[in-house]
Amino acid sequence: SSEDIEDVSLFDADDDVSRRSKKSKIRHPVASFFHLFFRVSAIVVYLLCELLTSSFIACMVTIILLLSCDFWAVKNVTGRLMVGLRWWNQVDDDGRSHWVFEARKVSAQGSKTSSEAESRIFWLGLITCPMIWVIFAFSALFSFKVKWLAVVVMGVVLQGANLYGYIRCKVGSRKNLTSMATNYLGRQFLRQ
Repeated sequence: SSEDIEDVSLFDADDDVSRRSKKSKIRHPVASFFHLFFRVSAIVVYLLCELLTSSFIACMVTIILLLSCDFWAVKNVTGRLMVGLRWWNQVDDDGRSHWVFEARKVSAQGSKTSSEAESRIFWLGLITCPMIWVIFAFSALFSFKVKWLAVVVMGVVLQGANLYGYIRCKVGSRKNLTSMATNYLGRQFLRQ
């Protein structure tokens, strides 16, 4: 394939975390808020749009702006602060695509640098919201609301891309996700 995968460490993350107080369960409350705010706002606007206004264009633009803000915030800010993960794609001079996955290194004391509460918030929001958009996609498809299907597909694509990128960061960028899922399902089947 034309993609190369490179692991790099997250820069300057250990210094900030080691100075923070251990008392707070949520070390980055603003990041935690915005991690969920844009996601939930896009879903709420989608659900209430037809009740609040008759303008499809205004609803579509609002939802896509919220989804875009969510994509950027999760990809560039909240993933790094809340769980110490970040990913991106870069294209070199030859036109080859390189996926880069960053993961925060364990601090010198060997302690966890992200809180469990933040990690739960991050992963719950990251996994739940794309599933809701998939349900919306099937709902729009089966109810023949074709104009809403484009908006819902944007929700699935933007939030699904972040989910995929962070799963690759979490489980290891060099591992094949298909073989990992097959092995997991095989173990579950043999266990039963």
